[in-house]
Amino acid sequence: MRENGKKIITVGVTGASGAVLAQKMLALLDSDPRVERIHLVVTETGQRLFAEELATAAGSPNQLVQRLLGGASQKIEQIANKDVGASIASGSYKVDAMAVIPCSVGTLAKIAVGTCDDLVARSADVMLKEGRKLILCVRDTPFSRIHLENMLRAQEAGAVIMPAIPSFYHAPRTIDDLVTQYVCRVLAQMDLPQEVMFRWTGSAAAKEAKA
Repeated sequence: MRENGKKIITVGVTGASGAVLAQKMLALLDSDPRVERIHLVVTETGQRLFAEELATAAGSPNQLVQRLLGGASQKIEQIANKDVGASIASGSYKVDAMAVIPCSVGTLAKIAVGTCDDLVARSADVMLKEGRKLILCVRDTPFSRIHLENMLRAQEAGAVIMPAIPSFYHAPRTIDDLVTQYVCRVLAQMDLPQEVMFRWTGSAAAKEAKA
């Protein structure tokens, strides 16, 4: 966190299904006054994911943020995944938290074994070696033993494994309700709790039993 109390966040996006999760996270981070800067790194398959699931293919790659948010952002800096010399590739540059959302099992494997051949994997590796918060929003199903072992390996190294699993206890009515609740839970892991997040306070039946 900066001296002004604001956070710097890295968001990595891979080719696993779930582009809307990344879109929602970027929107919430961009509107959060506690966040100073967001570094966005999208893999080549992540670019394809946005194009196929959110129809963002039109325009140049550097216009991606504007197409995702419906307007320009003063906070979000998009960095090429090939730029392994970027600021976030070094531990001397302080990033408060990073989320890979959605996180493919291929990227999970890279992170789990320390293969730093692109910026998403390298910046995630930096978070682990510096003891900073790294959240991997793994999106695949079913999981093979290889996937599970890689999740365990990454978790033992310090990552938070947070598969993209929706919740239903808040009585969602739309896909956006599901997406928002999940992304809010991820942001809470970054110490950025959101007012729109539903918080369970106990079932009505349990409250009646205590009355």
